[in-house]
Amino acid sequence: MRNLLLSLALLLPVSSFAEGLMVMDPYVRASGPMARAGAAFMMIHNESDADVTLIGAATEAARRVELHTHVMEDDVAKMREIEGGITIPAGGMHMLERGADHVMLMGLTEKLEQGDVITLVLEFEGAEALTLEVPVDNERKGGGHSHN
Repeated sequence: MRNLLLSLALLLPVSSFAEGLMVMDPYVRASGPMARAGAAFMMIHNESDADVTLIGAATEAARRVELHTHVMEDDVAKMREIEGGITIPAGGMHMLERGADHVMLMGLTEKLEQGDVITLVLEFEGAEALTLEVPVDNERKGGGHSHN
């Protein structure tokens, strides 16, 4: 498993590494050219010996930032804020991906245009905050994640 993760690490761009945390392949995406919301996705790998919890995020690109997930209610997928954060287990990883857990950017203060880069700060319980430079990739496919 460790060799697989190391191989993946060589293939994916690494944005930040600190205190045993590695963030790989981050990107942010808007739902359309006039969108007031967007979302950030990435893989967070915890190489430390202790669980770490992602408890929040911040960016000047949005007025409000929350951790969200999708839940099924009456056969309808709905987004919900994650209470208590997202735990990344010691020696494990967690994917923030479309259609699942993600960082929700609400009240965008600027357009998220293809090729732009935003600064995103991930806040952790059990580790220092990580500051990422995250590219905007509105062309990336996958997941069925929608914010209207």
